[in-house]
Amino acid sequence: MIVSTEEELAGLKAIGRLCAQAVDAMGKALEPGITTLELDRIGRRILEDAGAQSAPEFCYQFPGATCISVNEEVAHGIPGARVIAAGDLVNIDVSAVKDGFFGDTGSSFAVPPVKREIEKLVRDGRRALWTGLQQVKTGRPIANIGNAIGAFAKKNRYTLITNLASHGVGRSLHEEPTEVSTWPDPDETRHMEEGLVFTIEPFLSLGGTWAEDAGNGDPWTLYSDPKAPTVQFEHTFVVTRNGPLILTLAD
Repeated sequence: MIVSTEEELAGLKAIGRLCAQAVDAMGKALEPGITTLELDRIGRRILEDAGAQSAPEFCYQFPGATCISVNEEVAHGIPGARVIAAGDLVNIDVSAVKDGFFGDTGSSFAVPPVKREIEKLVRDGRRALWTGLQQVKTGRPIANIGNAIGAFAKKNRYTLITNLASHGVGRSLHEEPTEVSTWPDPDETRHMEEGLVFTIEPFLSLGGTWAEDAGNGDPWTLYSDPKAPTVQFEHTFVVTRNGPLILTLAD
């Protein structure tokens, strides 16, 4: 999607803010003893009370309003009876649609007390996202994003999951530009257009390089290979001459 009117921008801002507010509320509710289904209900209520609908449900019939991935799960975890415990690493990913506009955002949270390396991983996962966002500006190569995040990961001795990419979003949940790598990709030759809407969502890991299902009959939940703690942070934004206009901020 290329934003061309103030009305389009207003619609994107509204759904982006709502997704961010859901992630924020769910993160604040995280505590030992709460189930992932109870967390999901918090997110669902925020979306539906504002007239929005879960994008995974709307687009893919996902069995939950939000994706909640715990510890060994990297992405697309199904909300259910799993009980959150102290020390857990939890990723919350919220995408939704309202008035024909889509937003998508996510954050990872560590439930105290956690090991120092997990605290650092969460901190650096957010830093990796902002490292990518700093590369966003009209006319620049899209490859700059993956190159910068890759250099950050290498410098800080992390790995990146290299089959879960960022993507265009706006009038649908996944659209052009498709498969925006958050790792160095020599085949990436596209450039950022003024008004282009897409996400950046690096998956920073303590050893994982791939995401795959467990072959256990669950077609949704993805796990890191090799098995390792992994975090994801994501924003939706509009490309401008002044840098990224971030749409998925709670305030």
